[in-house]
Amino acid sequence: MQYRVSKSTWNPDSLGNHRIVVSVSSKGDIAKVQLLWRRRDDAPEKKGIIIVDAQKNSVVQNHKSVDFTRSSGTIYFEPTSGPGTYYIYYMPYHLKGTFYPSTHYLPEANKPASNWLNDVNSGGKSSIATAKAVAIESVDAFNQFSPMEITATPGETAALVAKNSGAAFLVFPEDRMHPIRMTKDLPYRWIEKGTSLQFKDTADRGANFAYQLGVYAQKTALSDVKVQFSDLKSSSGSIIGQSALGCINNTGVNWIGQPESFTVNVPKGLVQALWCTVAVPEDAKPGLYLGTATIQTANAGTRTVHIQLEVKSRLAKDHGVDEPGKQTRLAWLNSTLAEKNTVIRPYIPLQKSGNTIHLLGRSLKVAATGLPAQIESFFTTRLTSIGDSGRNLFTEPVHFHFNKADTKAINFKSGPIKYTEVSDGTVSWQVDNQSTALDMLVKGSLEFDGFVNYTVKVTALQDIDLSNISLHLPMVPAAAKYIMGLGYEGQKAPAAVDWKWQVATKNQDGAWLGDVNAGLQYGLRDEHYVRPLNTNFYLQKPLLLPLSWGNAGKGGIKMGMKGAAYLVDNYTGPRSMKKGDTLFFNFRLLITPFHTIDTKAHFANRYIHKYINTDTAKALGATVINIHQGTAINPYINYPFIRTDAMKAYIDSAHNEGMKVKIYNTVRELSNRAYELPALFSLGHEIYSAGKGGGYSWLREHLDQDYIAAWFTPEEKDAAIVNSGMSRWHNYYVEGINWLTKNIGIDGLYLDDVAFDRDIMKRVKRVLTTDNHPGLIDLHSASQYDKADGFINSAMLYMELFPYLNRLWFGEKFDYENTSSDYYLTEMSGIPFGLMGEMLEHDGNPWRGMVYGMTDRLLWSETADPRPLWKEWDRFGIKDAEMIGYWATDNPIKTDNALVPATIYQKKGKVLISIASWAPKTTEVHLNIDWKALGMNPSEVTLKASAIDKFQEARTFDVNGSIPVQPNKGWLLELSTR
Repeated sequence: MQYRVSKSTWNPDSLGNHRIVVSVSSKGDIAKVQLLWRRRDDAPEKKGIIIVDAQKNSVVQNHKSVDFTRSSGTIYFEPTSGPGTYYIYYMPYHLKGTFYPSTHYLPEANKPASNWLNDVNSGGKSSIATAKAVAIESVDAFNQFSPMEITATPGETAALVAKNSGAAFLVFPEDRMHPIRMTKDLPYRWIEKGTSLQFKDTADRGANFAYQLGVYAQKTALSDVKVQFSDLKSSSGSIIGQSALGCINNTGVNWIGQPESFTVNVPKGLVQALWCTVAVPEDAKPGLYLGTATIQTANAGTRTVHIQLEVKSRLAKDHGVDEPGKQTRLAWLNSTLAEKNTVIRPYIPLQKSGNTIHLLGRSLKVAATGLPAQIESFFTTRLTSIGDSGRNLFTEPVHFHFNKADTKAINFKSGPIKYTEVSDGTVSWQVDNQSTALDMLVKGSLEFDGFVNYTVKVTALQDIDLSNISLHLPMVPAAAKYIMGLGYEGQKAPAAVDWKWQVATKNQDGAWLGDVNAGLQYGLRDEHYVRPLNTNFYLQKPLLLPLSWGNAGKGGIKMGMKGAAYLVDNYTGPRSMKKGDTLFFNFRLLITPFHTIDTKAHFANRYIHKYINTDTAKALGATVINIHQGTAINPYINYPFIRTDAMKAYIDSAHNEGMKVKIYNTVRELSNRAYELPALFSLGHEIYSAGKGGGYSWLREHLDQDYIAAWFTPEEKDAAIVNSGMSRWHNYYVEGINWLTKNIGIDGLYLDDVAFDRDIMKRVKRVLTTDNHPGLIDLHSASQYDKADGFINSAMLYMELFPYLNRLWFGEKFDYENTSSDYYLTEMSGIPFGLMGEMLEHDGNPWRGMVYGMTDRLLWSETADPRPLWKEWDRFGIKDAEMIGYWATDNPIKTDNALVPATIYQKKGKVLISIASWAPKTTEVHLNIDWKALGMNPSEVTLKASAIDKFQEARTFDVNGSIPVQPNKGWLLELSTR
């Protein structure tokens, strides 16, 4: 049968994606058609069929299915229009759900007429019409089964195996344009071609060339499958060295630039694709190059494939990466682009003075133990500048306690502090602390953004029983004013915290404690830490309980006042160690804030979140356009590499209008449209998480059932698959952003929840800001504080990325009406971290939002419209004003009600005062004004509210009088000199 794409359309959500075209050439009451359909789906006998008479476009009621297998089947049906064309839809389904759908294949529900069925069953008296299956058609090209998905029959496979019975495994070299897509079946293409130990192809000079070696474990499971390459040599003596050849299934480079290797095992009876690459040198001389690729196994011998690669004279542009369908970008998986830890603006190089390390707005002093002796913040409480006097975070140095079984403390003697790296971006050190019973090797490092990493290796020098091990963070109480994490949403730090590890259901391993201008996030880890899944999928891949800190559930965290400190006690409970045992008490710190808030940029950059004509966006007052996935120029989630010509044309148009364009592109899930999908699946669960499969029909019909189905965009039929935490896909991601920046002209990224760490974010920011490119990044997150996400605060989850963001947009499930001002400040505004943000859920609360400089985002919903506030901003000139929040100790304007705070935007001779209420009912407030600090004469001022659509009516107030404020609302008041 011919396999083709249909020229006509039908509704796949009721009829399925595939049909068989049957031609009936003679008259009769019964048509019998035999189908050699070579299906890759399981249990076809459990799926129903729908037959349509093409002449009448009507459903044929009388039909019967017989002997359905994955290879073949027989169908009897009544040719209701006599000779002509009939369609057999053989995988009909219904979808349930919208954005996370499930596909339900319809069982056979047909009830043919009894007399017709009796005729069929009896061999009938009715005449038999001649019928032939002409073609298998797909509803579109993307749903079509490729030649690599048309299965060999069991008999064909058995014959091939018998023909090659002397081999423990078979090898099928395959070109890059026919990606291996099945693991349970051989494709019929291989039956036609036969097994081979020869591979021939052509490549351009400088190309990233790829090919496959399909391995079929016909006799036994294969262990530790590796590919070893020889040099490729031409008859003229030219050589493409062995180092230019590789197999991505065996070796690679991880996301932090470290080499890694992978073990490939192939179960008996399954197929494994081994993707091989050749980095053809640009100066390679044209000609035919010969070499070998030897497939080695630990238990079943070797097979050697002879390679013939003809190098053409043409030079590939940019290594061929503009043609991803040729798998040229597989080389990106092993990229180290932007790995070097160079300083990223606005940060400054680290400066070491003795044992104190200075960074932007902060400093860290290293104690004799190697742990922090002190951390200082020099940011002012306004957070718009850096001052000269520091604010301490600790009352005394950070320290460990090791207590014997009798609770007596173990005392350590510290060796010298050895600095192992002193560079602009990183300062690293180590100290060996010894006692008679234990050795504690402390390795610390501080990076330019305020990230501190500690590896604490504790080794038992003798058998020992311990009653407890604890790490104490003795915080200055005023520097631990607020808390997030460990089950606490943003609020004032409680008098006491008593927390225990529950990694199966809680994505919690630390907390943030701080004030607006000084704070600290910390997290507890060990050497086995693996980033869990997030955004709806935490429970499917949760945290691993640290062997050290968790101590089989005995460990925990307590907080509360002890002496002069708000003490953070990270304890393990009792444990025993044998001589030689090693435990890792690793922890990470982030010193906040990361930088000052950039109010000028925040108020000048006005976002529109909709794909519309650029001239329309400009006319609406926007300066930055965010292009979401599922739009005409960015249709496929986290894979913006298909409609790039249209995307570039749009971005060029925006640039001509003086606007910037950012696109949706993150790592968390990946569109099924990715050209590299088959190659990525060949890597096991490195790139894609293990799961139960399911989801949209394309996934079920073209993938083996071992994945987690993710977001689905109905308009584009775009079905995403969950990525598996940190992997080499992040190297590809960095390279992809670099390509988009250089070739398409994107001005930045819109991140919609994220599944990568700060190392990747640094690399992303570097490539986005190369050559002074804008590199704008805003982060959106639906609240992660729920069961599916392990009850982690979004700000906690993503804080390590905050140093490189330009804006926050914390949205779905964030409550703007029933949460406190402390929650607004810590969880949503971004201000304690040097960021500012916008609101989303129900368009936010504009009165409360303005206290933090936040509005909703233009056109993200039908009602989202901050333009009335933008108009007021421009009238006043807010981008050139000094923002002084209610949290600033030197704010010259306060109200007499703590539940109605005031933030001001100050210019010479005038002030815009934002007040908003968290009081339960309408209240009257008065302004307490420090006129001297404000630099204004109270007898020469007016206090007015301008009319702002859907916000407030125009009104004049007595500066000494009361101001009525309704609950959950507020005012924008201008105080100006007459």
